[in-house]
Amino acid sequence: MNSKRDYNLGYVTVITLVATLGGLLFGYDTAVISGAEKGLEGFFLSGNFGYDKIWHGITASSALIGCVIGGAVSGFFASTVGRRDSLRIASVLFFLSALGSYNPEFLFFEKGVPTFDLLIAFNLYRVLGGIGVGLASAIVPMYIAEIAPSKIRGTLVSCNQFAIIFGMLVVYFVNYLILGDHTNPVIVKDAAGIASVDPSSDSWTISTGWRYMFGSEAYVAAIFAALLFFVPRTPRYLALIGQDAKALSSLTKVNGETKAREILEDIKATAKEKTEKLFAYGSLVVIIGILLSVFQQAIGINAVLYYAPRMFEDAGADGMLSTVIMGVVNIVFTVIAIITVDRFGRKPLLIIGSIGMAIGAFAVAMCDSYDTQGIAPVISIIVYAAFFMMSWGPICWVLISEIFPNTIRGKAVAIAVAAQWIFNYIVSSTFPPLYEFSPMFAYSIYGAMCVLAALFVWKLVPETKGKTLEDMNKLWKR
Repeated sequence: MNSKRDYNLGYVTVITLVATLGGLLFGYDTAVISGAEKGLEGFFLSGNFGYDKIWHGITASSALIGCVIGGAVSGFFASTVGRRDSLRIASVLFFLSALGSYNPEFLFFEKGVPTFDLLIAFNLYRVLGGIGVGLASAIVPMYIAEIAPSKIRGTLVSCNQFAIIFGMLVVYFVNYLILGDHTNPVIVKDAAGIASVDPSSDSWTISTGWRYMFGSEAYVAAIFAALLFFVPRTPRYLALIGQDAKALSSLTKVNGETKAREILEDIKATAKEKTEKLFAYGSLVVIIGILLSVFQQAIGINAVLYYAPRMFEDAGADGMLSTVIMGVVNIVFTVIAIITVDRFGRKPLLIIGSIGMAIGAFAVAMCDSYDTQGIAPVISIIVYAAFFMMSWGPICWVLISEIFPNTIRGKAVAIAVAAQWIFNYIVSSTFPPLYEFSPMFAYSIYGAMCVLAALFVWKLVPETKGKTLEDMNKLWKR
């Protein structure tokens, strides 16, 4: 152990890297639709069974239904089978969803024939993956927070957001490479406003391209499942189920024996998760946790992440290439958050990020209002996304993983994450018709939400920098 530190950085870093593969799959699964949605739309439009923009919005966002379910049941799984084994379940769901989305006709349908029943089957496979995302989104930050020393907890939990964005960047590249020289289908409307695929569209993209994009996730899911056999259960969960010796052993590997015994005593003094009532510390902590989740989605970021190529193309840019560039910028700004979260604190980053996002969102609205195309709307969208990545992206997950007392963490995190995915679904499924009605109106709403988010953080959210998880009990009792 390094004499300058009272924790084993190498050991906890390796564990964190394995856990953050769940975050990478979270990002991969939610962003894969950005490259596949046009080919998918072309495939189901060719079935002539009434597939329209409403159905496309539902299909593009169907995984989010599973995310709500996964988030809602995460507390149950975290408390019954543990944090690590819950991640194992999530990895299996990711794997099955990837294969099912690649070949939704498996066993029951004729290959390549789009029907309404096949549309339902495809969406069910996406929901399955969404349950995995919901579980991972709640439990990966919880797992890391319960393993990490308090001095670097914010940094390590923020690494999960880096993994999420890196997963998005990876899938942007994968989608870009899969598309290759092929082109997305051209969707046209007749005089009655009914959409169809232009006959000159690339047939390979419609029949095959989107399948490869969804199927590529299976490789990452298999690696994640295998590596989870080499990481420990969290000491706080082990203490909750009465395995103090194993909890002490795990804590010792991270913190050294003397510090480990101190932490274990603090954990045991607060470990009543199975009997403590949700509002044992009042309703405010639960409400703040829920509102953190709600604002993270109400500011509209996933509308950008899911439909980025389409929006960049509408702005006159290369959709897939611009999305890759945005992914690189997002990585850089996420690194800024990782470096600064334990130095400057959670609140300053959230407030600065909210203001930066508001500027970007209102700039996009202005570009649409004046019918400006080219570099201006592209930069505005990238600015909007970049400020999210250095604030609400990682910091919201840090706060959700640490703000709740040990006694209610499992249940409270589950409620907060379920609320997050509900609003994610609302924002993502309403974006296509809202964007079609008026991009200016859509981005003005998101900009206003960013301003409200900054005010919420300033007035209500406490600073948790440097506090142990056990300190949260004292904080909310006061």
